[in-house]
Amino acid sequence: MLLVILVILAHSGAIRAAEAIPLGSGPHLFLDETLIEDSTNVTPRVIPPRRDPQIPNPLVTGKEDGCFQPYMTVLREASTGRFRLWYGVHTADFNTSRSHLGYLESADGVHWLRPHRVLPDPAPIQFGVSILDDGPQCPNPAQRFKLGWYFGNGLRVAASPDGLDWKPLSSGVVLEHNHDINGLFWDPIRRRYVATVSCYVTGPSWTGQRRVTQQSVSTNLLEWRQPWFVLTPDDRRDPGETQFYAMDGFLARGSLIVGMVKVLRDDLKADTPPDPPDAQGIGYTALAWTHDGDHWIRDPTPFFEPAPERGAWDHAHAWIDEQVPVGDDVHLYYGGYRRGHKVNRFEERQIGLVRIRRDRYVAREAGTVEGTLTTPLLLVRASALTLNVRVPPGGHVRVQVLDPAGRPIPGFSKTDHDPVRGDTLAAPVRWKRPISALAGKPVRFEFSLEQAQLFAFELHPSLP
Repeated sequence: MLLVILVILAHSGAIRAAEAIPLGSGPHLFLDETLIEDSTNVTPRVIPPRRDPQIPNPLVTGKEDGCFQPYMTVLREASTGRFRLWYGVHTADFNTSRSHLGYLESADGVHWLRPHRVLPDPAPIQFGVSILDDGPQCPNPAQRFKLGWYFGNGLRVAASPDGLDWKPLSSGVVLEHNHDINGLFWDPIRRRYVATVSCYVTGPSWTGQRRVTQQSVSTNLLEWRQPWFVLTPDDRRDPGETQFYAMDGFLARGSLIVGMVKVLRDDLKADTPPDPPDAQGIGYTALAWTHDGDHWIRDPTPFFEPAPERGAWDHAHAWIDEQVPVGDDVHLYYGGYRRGHKVNRFEERQIGLVRIRRDRYVAREAGTVEGTLTTPLLLVRASALTLNVRVPPGGHVRVQVLDPAGRPIPGFSKTDHDPVRGDTLAAPVRWKRPISALAGKPVRFEFSLEQAQLFAFELHPSLP
């Protein structure tokens, strides 16, 4: 009889271990409910970036820098820390359907060296400046940098040894789509190229033709999978004529990729009465993320909105196009429009910057009544745990580790470590026992919060 009980218990433990989610090293963000099995008195809150008056926005202007299409790429060289910016600059004849590659450099990502350069076109460019850097270890140095843009009904690609002189990788379109915005991204988790492409189509969940976003993937930039929809509006939940103009600004964080969605509302106006009378269109940025690289979750709450002040350079549109990690911050470069979607496009489409602290997109927040947040069963293998939190005086965050039955594991209760306080990206949690003792065991983390915001936890392979 005892043997039968032991076999049953062992089998039950194996099932629970199989059901547990394996978590690797790195940050784990609470953008959605994937890592939340239960919560009480804890609410999600999108944390929008704040404009900093110390940043001399707009950084790149229409008049001085020729900015015409504020779709851009900003890269930071690891060896020198130098920032490099490519953006859409207007043609000499101010053609509304053509652009060139504008180029600037900066030591700090804020102040840019002038005058700007206009780079030679690899081929005719309508819109788009999406550039990847394969790094100094690129097996083919002549093609270290990759460029994607829109012309002739689809995505075209080119390569360069230095990001300045470009040669087409193909003589024609490599991925067809019918709207004039696209972007490239290297997915470091699945090690493949990703293209996000805009289409102007009808669909079953929205009224009329709208701009919506599709995605495709490739291993060589020349052969692409049939694209599929990843962002589409739904009249049941999305107000008015919501359109998803594009998605870009991708950043991999742990097992997630976080992207920036350009939401367009051409049915709204920045001002009443509009200036000029026929001005229309506002644009804001929303968050999206993917767990598997193929399916995206969009937060309907605006993440970054146009400036409310009439006359501000970014009063009509605020579309984030790039995320660049810089120390403990992330630089968010965005395109701003002053009065509307197609108003004075050669002077009023410009580029600015806001900054956020690392991984602080969405907080799980508790007030004066203590809240709890419990994960599903996890399998963790780590040497240290840190928390990304904002805890003002009087608040705290505690963590305890539960066994599959929901009982605190001895040495890992919330009283077995000092409460976490302060505003920190990596507050260590040190229980009486090392977290390495949990390796291979299905466990839950239970976070207790009071007057606190929890953004993420991070598992470290070695002690930080």
